[in-house]
Amino acid sequence: MSASVAIIGAGPSGCFLAQALLKANPELKVDLIDRLPVPYGLVRYGVAADHQGTKGITRQFERVFERMGATFIGNLTVGEDVSLDDLRACYDVVVLAAGLPGDRSLGIPGEDLEGVIRAGDLTRALYEHPDADPLPTLGKKVVIMGNGNVAIDLLRILGKTPDELAGSDFGAGPSAWLAGNDIETIDLVGRSAAEAAKFDPEMIKELSKLSGVTIRVEDMGTAQSDEGQKKLDALAAVDGHGAGPRQLTFRFGLTPAEITGEDGKVTGVRFQSASGDVAEIACDSFITAVGFAAAGPLGRDELAASADDLAAGALAPGLYATGWFRRGPRGTIPENRADAQALATRILADLDAAGADAGKGGRDSLMAERTDLVDYAGWKRIDEAETADLPADRTRRKIACRQDMLALALQKSEEING
Repeated sequence: MSASVAIIGAGPSGCFLAQALLKANPELKVDLIDRLPVPYGLVRYGVAADHQGTKGITRQFERVFERMGATFIGNLTVGEDVSLDDLRACYDVVVLAAGLPGDRSLGIPGEDLEGVIRAGDLTRALYEHPDADPLPTLGKKVVIMGNGNVAIDLLRILGKTPDELAGSDFGAGPSAWLAGNDIETIDLVGRSAAEAAKFDPEMIKELSKLSGVTIRVEDMGTAQSDEGQKKLDALAAVDGHGAGPRQLTFRFGLTPAEITGEDGKVTGVRFQSASGDVAEIACDSFITAVGFAAAGPLGRDELAASADDLAAGALAPGLYATGWFRRGPRGTIPENRADAQALATRILADLDAAGADAGKGGRDSLMAERTDLVDYAGWKRIDEAETADLPADRTRRKIACRQDMLALALQKSEEING
């Protein structure tokens, strides 16, 4: 079977799916299409810059392109540069693996005040996404709303000393910004009880390595399950850690009701407890890390609402979804692997059923005349430039400007081929 497959999104979900498809059927023509000039999506721009072990999954993804025959097509935005309908007309299978790049809103008064910062916006700037806004001024008092892994990432990163950034891929700009912050307190607030927090206990244990902080845990409560007890044990292990000048405080069971401010700038947040008590925490900035939502031109929510079988990843004949695009903003990279493997089985079964109807022209009939697309060789030129002549304490020096990336990637005239 030489059917053509377009996977929209070259992050973990897309790469895992390409891997599963090509392992099962090496004759497939699989293209991974990304709106950025670089692959790996969430691993490059979502995984914390100081979690290099997690980022090592890209070595597995490299084999998908270098040994298994998948093709990378970067700098192409589906829904803008080419329509989804046109893409579907050219490929036997189209899979949406574009994730959920938007930030969820709290839906409370005051979210438009200066100093209210979305976690996705902040992490994109910290990890040097080419579409990121400049890094904001945080001030002395910071509140982080949320108790998932993204919130803990931000707590840990903001609590680090400059020396503790060694071994990461934080660039010069974000490194200087982190070193220049004059933060005195960070309150991490969760709506749930501590035992029901969304973080991985291993993420909490990492905080014990911070040298410039003092950690306090409020309202820890008791656990009703083994999993909840693991979270409480991790919190108890860091409670009272350190004697540094930056105070990190965990608070649980508080629901945000209103963000207060003066002259258009945030000054505090009012919370309500389960018992109805009201508490206010003063702050100069309020970071919301409460999950992600659909954004961009693909119309994820509409496609999900009309899907033939969303649970199985089937949106319509020949159109599928995987990863967060399918199931919403939950699950880790290993869960995306399992999701992709299950979808590969469904796609192959559907292609077998289609039989002779499979065999559309794929990219050759749609993108042959475009000269601004980045292939895998173009990405490797970017990769080589980012990893050459590094500072001794960094693993990569990202190119943050899209035009600079394109200048490197397109410096040789090479056709997209697979």
